[in-house]
Amino acid sequence: MNESNLKILLVEDDEALRFIVKDNLEQNGYEVEAAADGQIALDFFEQNKFDLIILDVMLPKIDGFQVAEKIRKSNEHVPIIFLTARSMTEDKIKGLTIGGDDYIPKPFSMEELLLKIKIFLRRSQSLPIESQAGNGFIKIGRFLFHSEELSLTIDDSTRSLTLKEAELIRFFAEHPNKVLSRNEILEKVWGSDDYFLGRSLDVFISRLRKYFKADPSVKIINLHGIGFRFSVKKENA
Repeated sequence: MNESNLKILLVEDDEALRFIVKDNLEQNGYEVEAAADGQIALDFFEQNKFDLIILDVMLPKIDGFQVAEKIRKSNEHVPIIFLTARSMTEDKIKGLTIGGDDYIPKPFSMEELLLKIKIFLRRSQSLPIESQAGNGFIKIGRFLFHSEELSLTIDDSTRSLTLKEAELIRFFAEHPNKVLSRNEILEKVWGSDDYFLGRSLDVFISRLRKYFKADPSVKIINLHGIGFRFSVKKENA
């Protein structure tokens, strides 16, 4: 992965913070477009192709949540990292529910932000590393999980997935019918098991249950106090 070829959209209304973050990102080889409000961010997004978006929640004109919703309507795949000064859990969960991949609470260190950027860009550039069948997809019940395309297909219906949704499906698919602890899932998929990420896991589990509802043989079973089991019944069972 060559950082010099990667473009980031930074959306932050605090002029000083925007300058510092943009400067640090450029010092690390990224190309950066910086927007001071939500409308400018959407204009930039329509005119350019970005590999990752850093999006403040509190923005003039159009807030970060609305910006993310509009972006997700046209692009399901680009990683979105929210910046938030809010401490309320509901705001963080809302950002993840509408399609954000992660968040960083303010104040934050540039080292933390750079690490998250590298992780998400590496995953978005390389997902998947391989598939079970070796032909670009993993079969899950009646579903075909096209991990290279970040999509889930059943019959003639195809759903686009966010990067985080695809990573979670891939982890479940690699461990069918096994008991997986919440901590294990969070560590493997999110890289951490803090409280707020635990709440975000519940959001993503709810999403995936809706996606898999079309095939009753595929279920994500909640094991109270333990974690989850990705139940996939064999066709001849």
